[in-house]
Amino acid sequence: MLSKSQISLLKSLHHKKFRTEHGLFLVEGYRSVIEFIDSAYQIEAVYHTSAIEPKLLKLSRKMNFNEISLNELEKISTLKSPQDIIALVKIPEWPVLNRNILQKRFSIVLDGIQDPGNMGTIIRTADWFGIKHIICADDTVDVYNPKVVQATMGSIAHVNVYYTKLDAFLTTIKLPLFGALLDGVNIYKTDFGAEGLVIMGNEGNGLRPEIIKLVQHAVTIPRSGNAESLNVGIATAIFCSEINRKSYK
Repeated sequence: MLSKSQISLLKSLHHKKFRTEHGLFLVEGYRSVIEFIDSAYQIEAVYHTSAIEPKLLKLSRKMNFNEISLNELEKISTLKSPQDIIALVKIPEWPVLNRNILQKRFSIVLDGIQDPGNMGTIIRTADWFGIKHIICADDTVDVYNPKVVQATMGSIAHVNVYYTKLDAFLTTIKLPLFGALLDGVNIYKTDFGAEGLVIMGNEGNGLRPEIIKLVQHAVTIPRSGNAESLNVGIATAIFCSEINRKSYK
């Protein structure tokens, strides 16, 4: 049974202010929780209903499991239809973001992505293609937003997400900078080399002018149809797929 103070704390984590204050966030759904159990994240507690008990018995790891009622679950869940299990997870302190951890690989840079669904899709895509690091402008949607966490389907447990003053960071990083732009080189004719940062822009405005100035290689996904634009999550997947394809040559 949850106390009033526990319910108050867990409900407060629906909001960024309190996630930052307490250094905690929520993960909902069995598959997603399992991904975190098998990751480097620290799980403070797991709250579950009796309905999911049989599945939890299969886990050999010692966890702080707490059985609660469906009514209590509904009070702390961010979902309209709760999924029988919620994990309380500690927000990690990532290592200092520098060239050493980014060299000899590709990483994704997000310039002001706002939609939680897009953010979640990008993280899940990065995980699929083995991309370990995503660097975000400070005004990018919070990676621990419940809608983002839900959309990643557990992939957030495998990808490091950083927030920084983007223009200052890109000025000093000294790695190839590939920017998704409308007037760039055809992506299918682009030589990505062996390392670099792939910069994706805001859903409505694209890359900011100060970021465009820093892009060394403007890259375009050629349009064959009549659509006005391409969803940033889909565009990121195309970039990741093309980079991955060329690594097999």
